[in-house]
Amino acid sequence: MPTSTSVTIFIVEDNAWYGELLEYRLAQNPDHQIRRFTTVQACLDNLADKPDLITLDYSLPDGQGDQALRLIKERLPDVAVIVISGQEDVRTAIGLLHQGAYDYLVKDEETLDRLWNSVGNLRKQLLLRRENKRLREQIGKKYDPQRAILGESPQIQQLFALIDKAGRANISVSISGETGTGKELVAKAIHFRSDRRDGPFVAVNVAAIPAELLESELFGHEKGAFTGAINRRIGRFEEAHKGTLFLDEISELDLSLQAKLLRVLQEREVARVGGNTRIPFDARLMVATHRDLSQEVKEGRFREDLYYRLLGLPIVLPPLRERGHDILLLANSFLHDFCRQNSMAACSLSVEAQNLLLHYHFPGNVRELKAVVELAAVLAESDIIQPQDLSLRGEQPGLAALTVPGEGESLRNQTAAIVQRYLQVHNGNIVEVANRLQIGKSTIYRMLQNKEIHLP
Repeated sequence: MPTSTSVTIFIVEDNAWYGELLEYRLAQNPDHQIRRFTTVQACLDNLADKPDLITLDYSLPDGQGDQALRLIKERLPDVAVIVISGQEDVRTAIGLLHQGAYDYLVKDEETLDRLWNSVGNLRKQLLLRRENKRLREQIGKKYDPQRAILGESPQIQQLFALIDKAGRANISVSISGETGTGKELVAKAIHFRSDRRDGPFVAVNVAAIPAELLESELFGHEKGAFTGAINRRIGRFEEAHKGTLFLDEISELDLSLQAKLLRVLQEREVARVGGNTRIPFDARLMVATHRDLSQEVKEGRFREDLYYRLLGLPIVLPPLRERGHDILLLANSFLHDFCRQNSMAACSLSVEAQNLLLHYHFPGNVRELKAVVELAAVLAESDIIQPQDLSLRGEQPGLAALTVPGEGESLRNQTAAIVQRYLQVHNGNIVEVANRLQIGKSTIYRMLQNKEIHLP
């Protein structure tokens, strides 16, 4: 019975003795599922069973190897075909390999060993492709909007519909919303619902990269292009070939680089810094910002022509405070995951704590909610979280003088307060805090450098 490690092999050989010899050798691996045929037509009639490999005798009663290979590839383009010939002919071998043959072997005393090695190499490639496909399917499920983006509010239902439309069309997408609303999560959901799902998803936070390095980051550089460029490096556009490039905080791009980005998007090709070669790319572009790009255009901070090039399908994410009972759905999900990951007893929210969350304005949106409930799970004296365990504003037990600013404070201060609390709880472990809050380590390092936060 076929398993995830099984390899189905068709042997097409009209010499019964030689066919048995090939089968005997290949059957030494119990994961090889083998079937034998004596004609090309018999093989073609069974291709619906989708073999992984076909060993094909070059001279068969009803067709030569090149003809047989063409017919097989027309019906099953991805199948690997190893041609076995009674004569050594370099020109024939090259021609068959150009037609798509996986290998060309000559019948002699070493054929069986060479076949075994060739099939072994092919088997490794097949199993790796299967594992990659399985992982992609898992990722696709993870970023299925119905699974990854929790919510039942009308705003989220409308968001699901837009994600579905964006996934079915190869159009640029511009995602806007307050910090912490889940812009990258939406971009991933669109990518994994599109026909580019098997390609890479490459995310770049424009605001987290120094302006003088951003051009190299996006377009790559040649060796010696500038001090420190000791090797050639491909840029994010090249990395995203056949996939999706997501540029977060696109409004932070300076005007000079905006002009270069516009040209790249118009020409669909990049030139690495320090190089002259134009390199074509095929990547879908998605951008995100917490600013109003149209207002940035009016105030001269963003190019109008680039704005219209990027606009595509606009998706506006609702702030958490407008999503009603979605707050409790998310809070309970975060609590469940946090307790499970930390081998803690399951926690739940008291009625009073739920009411407090429902009436809080959440300037940090979903990211802040996640930070608040996870911290509450740590601070709570029992498995029932009470209002005093929720660090929404004011001094909280166990967090000497650490506060979350109220409505009068800036969003930047709110973010710094959340990061500071997490550094306190996790003993200054920056990697752990970055993972918990789903932000880049560079963001935390920059906040430390700017003295917005400090290590405990």
